[in-house]
Amino acid sequence: MSKELYELGIKEAQEGLAKGEFSSVELTQAIIDRYHAKNGEIGAYLTFDEESALAQAKAADESRTTNHESLVSGIPIAIKDLINVKGQPCTCASKILKGYISPYDATVIRNLKSNGFIPAGRVNMDEFAMGSSTENSGLGVTRNPYDLGRVPGGSSGGSAAAVGGNLCIAALGTDTGGSIRQPASFCNCVGVKPSYGRVSRFGVTAFASSLDQVGPMTKSVEDAAILLRALAGHDEMDGTTPPDPVPDYVKALEGASMKGVKIGLPKEYLAVSGLDPEVKRITDEAIRTCEAAGAELVEVSLPHTEYAMAVYYIIAPAEASANLARFDGVRYGHRSEKATDVFTLYTKSRAEGFGPEVKRRIIMGTYVLSSGYYDAYYGKAQKVRTLIKRDFDEAFGKVDTLLTPCAPTPAFRFGANPDPLTMYLNDLYTIPSALAGVCASSVPAGFTNDTKLPVGVQFICGGFEEAKLLKVSKAFESLKV
Repeated sequence: MSKELYELGIKEAQEGLAKGEFSSVELTQAIIDRYHAKNGEIGAYLTFDEESALAQAKAADESRTTNHESLVSGIPIAIKDLINVKGQPCTCASKILKGYISPYDATVIRNLKSNGFIPAGRVNMDEFAMGSSTENSGLGVTRNPYDLGRVPGGSSGGSAAAVGGNLCIAALGTDTGGSIRQPASFCNCVGVKPSYGRVSRFGVTAFASSLDQVGPMTKSVEDAAILLRALAGHDEMDGTTPPDPVPDYVKALEGASMKGVKIGLPKEYLAVSGLDPEVKRITDEAIRTCEAAGAELVEVSLPHTEYAMAVYYIIAPAEASANLARFDGVRYGHRSEKATDVFTLYTKSRAEGFGPEVKRRIIMGTYVLSSGYYDAYYGKAQKVRTLIKRDFDEAFGKVDTLLTPCAPTPAFRFGANPDPLTMYLNDLYTIPSALAGVCASSVPAGFTNDTKLPVGVQFICGGFEEAKLLKVSKAFESLKV
């Protein structure tokens, strides 16, 4: 095999295990060795449960010798540190949860295990998923594997850096306003945000409950399809997941081609000021490549796009302020030693445990939900969100998919966006589809000429159209190889 074991994706690992070219223990040990060799400089992982991962790999190997239906089991996966795995830390990269050990598995983790995957290391993130660079982590620094002086994106920056730096076979991330897609673009990997409700959120620490979704971050579109097939489905513990059967996303990739695909180009997205010239060049090249391969280009309009940022930064902080109220120093997590009564227990524990960005969003969210401001802000934002969704519904009546930039810039240097408002603009292209609840992907599209940094483009499809999204993404990926 020409590749090192740690360089493999899911499909390649499955094939190697099935052929007996290597064992699950050897594959897992290769990832552990890579972790020891590279995590010190990249900082993707917060913790790695080596003993448990090797034990699960050994069990997979033993099962494979007696049960040929388990040929592809025993592949280690990196887990974003807000998804509960029984017996592992779940800190959300926050000091307020430092030392907390999860007593149960999230539904996505149960699904992973039942499909033969090993939830191994915990990867870094922006604290409670609030950020676009992973600079808001309270527990460590994560660097972009393509340039250690730059950020990996966020909030799933640890997941993206682990995939892009070959510190894992694949990873799980979460996307609230772009937190899978933007770091995938920054770190040259595939990231998929499923439709809202496609994947269970039970056991995933909530940021904004009407937006959060778990999704795959992988080395290829086919790997994303394999992982999403394992994750997706109805869960009685999450009422937003419909009981409809999940399509075979891997089979849906068969015959992937751009021929005859109607690609919508939202005029509002391509006219945004602040779009990096290199990102524009790569996006324009992607559009021309698709057209040359037989796609039909159609200009569409998403007229309420200009309000998406304001809507998101009302709704998401409002939901966060409610969800994070449970971290009070009473039941679990950090408890201040300076507290003298119940009131100071709450205030000091939260003041000491939460970082600046989390505090900022809690304050924003509490304000827009407060008496006298609810109708003016939160209520109005929900109405505009409906209009944004209608824009997408109307567009998908005309086209199969939308093609847009994924992020307005390539990966930026640490400290380059000290102003929170400037930082929020990193999710300019990903927030509208998150508000609409539709599915979207980031697929590697090229590298900048000057800095040689990776750039991804975004494909967007309608709600629960992941099969179509993955097929289009695969078609584009094939054109770029």
